[in-house]
Amino acid sequence: VQLQESGPGLVKPSQTLSLTCTVSGGSITTHFYYWSWIRQPPGKGLEWMGAIAYSGSTHYSPSLKSRTSISRDTSKNQFTLQLSSVTPEDTAVYYCARVAVPLVDYDYWGQGTQVTVSS
Repeated sequence: VQLQESGPGLVKPSQTLSLTCTVSGGSITTHFYYWSWIRQPPGKGLEWMGAIAYSGSTHYSPSLKSRTSISRDTSKNQFTLQLSSVTPEDTAVYYCARVAVPLVDYDYWGQGTQVTVSS
């Protein structure tokens, strides 16, 4: 299984950040996998942002829920992150990753993509 993030590397403050994760070697609808977005700001630890399940249900970090939307395109085997009203504090390396029920260990990760929020 391979995951690859794509999207703009620079976003202006107040705009919406949009990233896509393209999955190959496995279907995003396969039971019982969850497909997550995780980020790492400079000098900080990993932060789970949210996930979309094999069923299509979505789950978000409470701290980001009001600004986050995760969707999928099963025909392209992709899932997408949208983060609205970004600020420089949203500057981070963004990763997509897969985890299986019972949601303990992430077994596959994308390489990560740097997103900088700056005017």
